[in-house]
Amino acid sequence: MTRFTVSLLLALSAVSSPAFAAGADAFKELLGRPIIGPQQAFLEVQAWCAAHVVPMPVVDTAEAWEQEASGIRREVLERIVFAGAAKPWRDAPCRVEWLGEIPGGPGYRIKKLRYEALPGLWIPAVLYEPETLSGKVPVVLNPNGHDAAGKAADYKQTRCINLAKRGMLVLNQEWLGMGQLNAPGYTHYRMNQLDLCGTSGLAPFFLNLSRGLDLLLAHPNADPERVAVTGLSGGGCQTIQFCALDTRVTLACPVAGYSSFVTRAMNLKDLGDSEQTPRDLAALADYTHLTAMMAPRPTLLIYNSKDNCCFESGYALQPLLDAAQPVFRLYGAEERLRWHVNDDPGTHNYLQDNREAFYAMLGDFFYGGSLPLGTGEIPCADELKSSGELLVDLPEDNENFNTLALKRCKDLPNAPQCPGDKDAAAQWQRERRAALAGIVRAQTFDLRAEKTGQETTSGIDAAYWKFSMDGAWTVPGVELTPPNFQGTVIIVADAGRADVSGQAARLLGRGMRVLAVDPFYFGESAVSEKAPLYALTLSAVGARPLGLQSSQIAAVARWAAGREPGQPVTLLALGERSSLCALVAAALEEEFLQGVEVHGSPGSLKEVIELNREFPDCPEFFCFGLLESFDIAQILELVTPRPVRMINPSERAKQEFAKAAETYRVFGKDFDPLEQTDSL
Repeated sequence: MTRFTVSLLLALSAVSSPAFAAGADAFKELLGRPIIGPQQAFLEVQAWCAAHVVPMPVVDTAEAWEQEASGIRREVLERIVFAGAAKPWRDAPCRVEWLGEIPGGPGYRIKKLRYEALPGLWIPAVLYEPETLSGKVPVVLNPNGHDAAGKAADYKQTRCINLAKRGMLVLNQEWLGMGQLNAPGYTHYRMNQLDLCGTSGLAPFFLNLSRGLDLLLAHPNADPERVAVTGLSGGGCQTIQFCALDTRVTLACPVAGYSSFVTRAMNLKDLGDSEQTPRDLAALADYTHLTAMMAPRPTLLIYNSKDNCCFESGYALQPLLDAAQPVFRLYGAEERLRWHVNDDPGTHNYLQDNREAFYAMLGDFFYGGSLPLGTGEIPCADELKSSGELLVDLPEDNENFNTLALKRCKDLPNAPQCPGDKDAAAQWQRERRAALAGIVRAQTFDLRAEKTGQETTSGIDAAYWKFSMDGAWTVPGVELTPPNFQGTVIIVADAGRADVSGQAARLLGRGMRVLAVDPFYFGESAVSEKAPLYALTLSAVGARPLGLQSSQIAAVARWAAGREPGQPVTLLALGERSSLCALVAAALEEEFLQGVEVHGSPGSLKEVIELNREFPDCPEFFCFGLLESFDIAQILELVTPRPVRMINPSERAKQEFAKAAETYRVFGKDFDPLEQTDSL
C-alpha cells in the first residue's frame, strides 16, 4: 500500500486516545456552531433557480416565432417527454377496451372504457356521448388535478355533463395517483424512479392525455378542428404542457394550474411536484414559453384571486400575459388570448363561475358566438354518479411507476468493462469520469474561503469557514486541528456536521485534522422550506442535486490539499445520502482526494427502486440516467486505485462492491474495499 493508503486506514480505523474521546461533547458544541444561519441555503437556491430559467426569445414576426416554437416543441418532446426508453412508448398503438354503458341524464349517455397510455398501463375513463349525434362535433379532454375523488369529483362531472348536454364528446379520464389509480405505485414522486433509469418519468403523464385524445378523435363524429382541453390545478398544468406540445389541440383552458418557473421559485405555494417540475424543462422552456406556444390557438387562462393552494392570480397571471400577449399580437390574434379571474369564492376551484367562463370561450370559438343552450350552467346535481358507479375494471397487474422501473433497471447499468491493460484502463477511466461528470452535471467551482472565527479548546485549534462557490453557493465548515497533524479528513454526514463529534474526536486522537462541512441539503445547508420541491426545481433548471453536492465536496478537497502540499486529504461520509455524494466526489476528483470511507452506503442504486422510495426520501439518488450507466460499483471503479472502505456493509453491498476488485488488480493493487470493516 502507498503511504496515503496506510495513513487513511490508520486514521479511520484506529481507536482514539482517551483524552480526545472524553472531549467529544466539547467538539459537538464547536461543530454545531452556526456559521451561515438557517436561511442562507434557502435564499441561495431560490436565487439560483430563478436566475437559470431560460428567458423568452425576442422575435418580431410570426414566422420567426413559428421557427422558435417548433424548435422548442421538438426539443422538449425528444429530450424531456420521451427521453430514453420512453421513445418506443410514443409509437405504441393506442389500445382501447369498451366496458359497457351506464345511464347518463337527459340528452347523453355514459360509456365506460379503459385505454393503454403505454404498454401495460391502463387508464380508466368514461365517455360522455350525446344521445343524438349528427355530423362533426367538438371534443373535450378533461384532465383532473390532485383530487382523491379523481374522475368522480363533482365539479368535474358537472362540467362534463354540461358539455355533453350541449352536443360535445367529452372524455373524463383518471389521473395517475388519483381516484382509481390512488395507489403507492402511482405516487407522482415515484416517477423519478424511471428518471434514475434514464427513462422519462413524465412520459406516462403525457401519454395519458395523448392516448385519450387519440380515442376521442377516432370517434366518427369527432371534429378535428374543434378540440379542447381543460383541467384544474394539476390538470391545468397538464393542460398547458400537453396543448403547447400537441398541435392537434385547437383550444386550451388551464385553470389555476401553473406559473412561470421564475414566479414559483419565489412563491413557495407554487412549487409543484415531479410531473410539474420535470428535469431540464425550465432550461428549455418556461411555462411562459408554453403559454406563448398556444398562439394563435384560442387560450383562456383562469386564475383565482384568493387561491388558498397555489398560483394566486395577483402574482401568477401577469408574467404569463406579458410573455404571451406579444406573440399572439404577431399573429393579429390578440383576442384569442383571454383570461378570467374568479373572485367568488376566489379560492382554488373550478366551480360555476369558472366553468361558465369556459363555456363562453367554447361558444365564441367553436360555435361562432352562440353556444347551444347558452353559456349559463345547466343544473345537473341529481345526475352526478358515485365513484362506485363510475368504476372501470382494470387488470390486476396494471403497470405503475414502480413496476416499470423494476423492469427497466433489471439489466442496468449498461457499463463498459475496464480493460485489462493498465494504460488502456487509465484512458477508460478518463472517458468514464467525463461521462459521470456529464450525467450528474458536475461543476468546477471557484472557491473562496472566509474564516469567520477561531478559538482553541483542549489543545485543538478550531476555525470556522464560509466556502463561497462561484459566489452562488455557501458551504459552512468547521476545522479542528491538533498539534503536528498528519493529514486532513473531510467529514460529511446526512445528519449534518453537528452530529459527527464522536468520529471527529477519534480522528483528532490519531493526529488528523478534521474538516466537517455541510454541502447543499445537509446540516446547516439544508433548505429551510419545501426542500424536496427546490431539489426538483434545481433539476428543472438543468442542475442535479447530486452533482451540486459532490462538486462542492470536491472543491473543498482541492482547497484543503492546496493549503498543505504533500499532506493527504481523505473523505469520510456518514449516511446513505452522504456516502453517494462522497463516492461521486472521489470518483470525479482524482487528484486531491486520496481515499474515502463510507458508513451506511447502499450497495446498489437499484435499492431505491426495489424499496419503492420517493424523491423526497433521497433526492440525490434520482439523478436522471445515472443508473443507466453507473451503479455504486461502477462509481467505485473510478476511485481506483485509491483506497475505499465500507463500514458494516450489507450483503448486497458486499456483492456489489466486490465487482470493483478486478479494476484494482488492473492497477496493480490488492486493495479490497471490504478488507477493513471494523466500525470506528
